[in-house]
Amino acid sequence: MAQGQIKGLSKSKGSGGRQAAKAAAAPKKGKRYIAPKKTAAVKQAALHKELSAKINRSIEQQVAAAASSGKLTIMKNVALEGTSSEKAAKAKKS
Repeated sequence: MAQGQIKGLSKSKGSGGRQAAKAAAAPKKGKRYIAPKKTAAVKQAALHKELSAKINRSIEQQVAAAASSGKLTIMKNVALEGTSSEKAAKAKKS
């Protein structure tokens, strides 16, 4: 008779009791949304979703246009250049 376990065949772990308990202990953050069932409410929700998507797209385009209009710089380098020029000016005064 073979001794030990057969390779590749492992016992299936128990149901995710630990994970289920963990999920129940910490509810999800944020608002809960219940989908509307009445036809008028469904249409209104679809319209609201479409309009908010258009508004968000418009805002993103405006921000992208504003960002691309000017020269792109890395602020860390600009700050370092400013401090080094101030140090040089102080050294010349002394």
